[in-house]
Amino acid sequence: MGWGDLGVLGQPSKETPNLDAMAAEGMLLPDFYTANPLCSPSRAALLTGRLPVRNGFYTTNAHARNAYTPQEIVGGISKDEILLPQMLRKKGYVSKIVGKWHLGHRPQYLPLENGFDEWFGAPNCHFGPYNSSNRPNIPVYNNSEMVGRYYEEFQIDRKTGESNLTQIYLQEGLDFILRQTQAQQPFFLYWAADATHAPVYASKGFLGKSQRGRYGDAVMELDYSIGQILSWLRTLGIENNTFVFFTSDNGAALMSGPNESGSNGPFLCGKETTYEGGMREPAIAWWPGHIKEGTVSFQLASVMDLYTTSLALAGINPPDERPLDGLDLTPVLLNHSHTLQSRPIFYYRGNELMAVRLGQYKAHYWTWSNSWDELKQGINFCPGQEVPGVTTHEQKEHTLQPLVFHLGRDPGEKFPISVLTKEYHDVLSRISPVVELHKKSLVPGIPQLNMCDVAVMNWAPAGCEKLRKCLKVPKSVPRKCNWPH
Repeated sequence: MGWGDLGVLGQPSKETPNLDAMAAEGMLLPDFYTANPLCSPSRAALLTGRLPVRNGFYTTNAHARNAYTPQEIVGGISKDEILLPQMLRKKGYVSKIVGKWHLGHRPQYLPLENGFDEWFGAPNCHFGPYNSSNRPNIPVYNNSEMVGRYYEEFQIDRKTGESNLTQIYLQEGLDFILRQTQAQQPFFLYWAADATHAPVYASKGFLGKSQRGRYGDAVMELDYSIGQILSWLRTLGIENNTFVFFTSDNGAALMSGPNESGSNGPFLCGKETTYEGGMREPAIAWWPGHIKEGTVSFQLASVMDLYTTSLALAGINPPDERPLDGLDLTPVLLNHSHTLQSRPIFYYRGNELMAVRLGQYKAHYWTWSNSWDELKQGINFCPGQEVPGVTTHEQKEHTLQPLVFHLGRDPGEKFPISVLTKEYHDVLSRISPVVELHKKSLVPGIPQLNMCDVAVMNWAPAGCEKLRKCLKVPKSVPRKCNWPH
């Protein structure tokens, strides 16, 4: 979902009454960012509190390339990383993920091997359907064994967009909350539904209901589901003891438009890019009795902060033997007038630091939307938003003279501040030392997203024997993954 998909953030089609109410009852964070403009690295950052370049969820196959975990990927989340559920287990928390995992699909990388106690969902995106002789359909797991595959037992109608997956995911989440409440057990639920990811889907009761076609229908169903979860917390009487946070893993995928993409509001471009539309996300914090209702915080915040903040709320000290990029937001959330003034936001694309935000100012050290070759094929990450010299179709370095924008006056990054002005030089005098210190102290992790192999795809996942769903594994042919953008 994109920043502009919520009614409270200006979406005129008003498809999100429950999220809008959640914001009215909690705190809206308009300056909240993901750690990467693509799904897998941002999810790795959420669960480790560390930039993808630190936790290994990036590639060195080419400069500044977005990489993720398709089913031919060999790697996954490193065993050297300490995931949030592993930390929460220290205080007796039971953890469940519902929906898309996306941190590696080989057995050693799956959720139950990385701190989660339960899982219902899939390891990869719901691309397909595939011919099983060339490429298997993605499996759906219940804990450690598959219970079917997308487009087989778990149908997604590509023609109509109908699928009841979101309803299945909703029920899984509600059942988990009930069981833990009855057991008086502290819990962590990571509800990662993916209906707004192309191919977009919604259940029969929501198809055709929105003003924005199938994508709007999917947004409406996700909004309904979040409303049901919050209502369930109230019904069980645990709303005052449950911290809930809503956000997205990257900006709306404008290249899927107009029928399967959302809105990034006033921001430039979308998913895959390090312009604001690719990395600024909708974000709402909700905790009745603790977070003052109807508040708005312009604190610069990141998905990585959820790692450190969750540990603080659980009374757990974060790991101290490794650098963390996430900050503890509890002073902001619980005392809304407080701000963590000097925190920067780093915009990475693969192995390159593309831009940095400090305060209202953002400096681009590299620009790139996507290649001319892709653009000629009709793939456009910035449709209708070309800004000369900014949305470049070749990787353009600006290290010696960064492009600087004031995001308050110019949220669409259309008007670079003149290098001849005092303002430009004052801004760089503040941002440059931050960049220098970050680069000097950064120790990149071992890249996990370099190698691919057809033999590691989901041919024979655990549990396939019981379902007679095992497929023949082809000969291993390791190769470097090709990441075109």
